[in-house]
Amino acid sequence: MDLRTGSDGVTRCGWCGDDPLYVRYHDTEWGHRLTDPVRLYEKMCLEGFQSGLAWITILRKREAFRSAFDGFAPEVVAGYGEADVQRLLGNAGIVRHRGKIESTINNARRVLELEVGLDELVDRYRPESHQRPTGTLAASTPESVALARELKRRGFSFVGPTTMYAFMQSVGLVNDHLVGCERV
Repeated sequence: MDLRTGSDGVTRCGWCGDDPLYVRYHDTEWGHRLTDPVRLYEKMCLEGFQSGLAWITILRKREAFRSAFDGFAPEVVAGYGEADVQRLLGNAGIVRHRGKIESTINNARRVLELEVGLDELVDRYRPESHQRPTGTLAASTPESVALARELKRRGFSFVGPTTMYAFMQSVGLVNDHLVGCERV
């Protein structure tokens, strides 16, 4: 992965390209510490929906996802039933994948069962030190493998090690902005 200087003269991680939505996400969200439990649940679900797709696809649909899933309020989504699954499968504004929709509902229920907040649970897997990369980014780390294992043990789904590493990057558990990126 390389750095890229945008038309605004700012040097960024090259993966965000020039798409304004992607650039804004890179500059204001990716790698910034997020602790709000509802937003953490949302990011975990969106990372699951992203599996097999480009993240920009999810970003472009994020507002539709928020609307369709009642703002990702776990206490609301946990109460969804088959009628809600059918409603969501008919919503062209989101990714209509039954398994991912059912996973979002399941994961809301699992969040409500936690004895600690989701923020506290995932923070346990933040590496003590993290070397910012200068080249390619890892697909997973020992910490993302451990987080995925723990979440699966608790009944969460669509939380594999690669998905959890992308989640860890997006919520600032690790900062993978490249050395030389002006957002470091």
